[in-house]
Amino acid sequence: MNAPNPGHILQVGLGFWASKALLSAVELDLFTHLATGSRTRATLEAELGLHARSSRDFLDVLVALGFLVRDGSGDSARYACSEETAMFLDRAQPTYVGGMLNMANDRLWRVWADLTEGLRSGLPQNEIKHTGRPVFEALYADAEGLEVFMRAMTGISMGPCAMLAEKFDWSRYKTLVDAGGATGLLSIQVARRHAHLSAVSVDLPAVEPIARKAIAAAGLGDRIRAASVDFFAEPLPRADVVVMGHILHNWNLDEKLQLVRRAYEALPAGGAFIAVDNIIDDARRENVFGLLVSLNMLLETSGGFDYTGADFAGWCRQVGFQRVEILPLAGPTSAGIAYK
Repeated sequence: MNAPNPGHILQVGLGFWASKALLSAVELDLFTHLATGSRTRATLEAELGLHARSSRDFLDVLVALGFLVRDGSGDSARYACSEETAMFLDRAQPTYVGGMLNMANDRLWRVWADLTEGLRSGLPQNEIKHTGRPVFEALYADAEGLEVFMRAMTGISMGPCAMLAEKFDWSRYKTLVDAGGATGLLSIQVARRHAHLSAVSVDLPAVEPIARKAIAAAGLGDRIRAASVDFFAEPLPRADVVVMGHILHNWNLDEKLQLVRRAYEALPAGGAFIAVDNIIDDARRENVFGLLVSLNMLLETSGGFDYTGADFAGWCRQVGFQRVEILPLAGPTSAGIAYK
């Protein structure tokens, strides 16, 4: 039996070192830069404005972490993207997830610096603490900032949306409402794969023009429309399937139940309600990312939290749904599916 050692403790406790190295690389647009071809260290210093003292360690840390590939050693070595960073951190790719990392770099890590205070108070630790104004209220009032945020959310939702469009049996349904549909990504993914289906992507009024633009760019305006709905104040449009992607976790328990009830009321008998989130395993031992996202909800919202599959099933049965299943999607994300 191996003797205990502090390696894992130190790796996690100082994990922000590696995190900030990656976030700075994204801020510098290093991976987009390298997508056009490998570079020497001296070339990257000149092109990105890196200091000669910092560049070697910075680039080799990214090699050791698996984010860059290095060919050779010394001054003649050339650096290139890994397969993953070429796909997910090159701005030119539709799979780009750097928007979320930029948001982490710009504000989330500062919010997380106040986690201890949040654990003691149970209160959000984001901008509302300093300004009294909820962060999303300010965000939705800024059209340009909102579009940047929506693009960030689109990047991290691309994989789960594609998996849901592929793995769920859409053949039994003709209409879809995506509640909180943002840029219309899910509706677009489903409509591309299932020509028999039409969709409505609904969100708040400030989001509607962003969704309309994305739907038009996808050439699917004949089968997808964007609409404005405040789904706490108004009923959802009726449809065979109602989806809420990364919506339920934003709200407290009473609000979650209101939203589940809204979905139930919009569906016919046999219809399906799908909630996509980083659903935590029932034993609350394995989905580390889902548990951390739930802590992020503590810091960002007044009552939001992530939930287990068993939690979701209980809420759905309380409202009247007959059958519930959990469908794993990409990475830590799953779909809770409730049938009326």
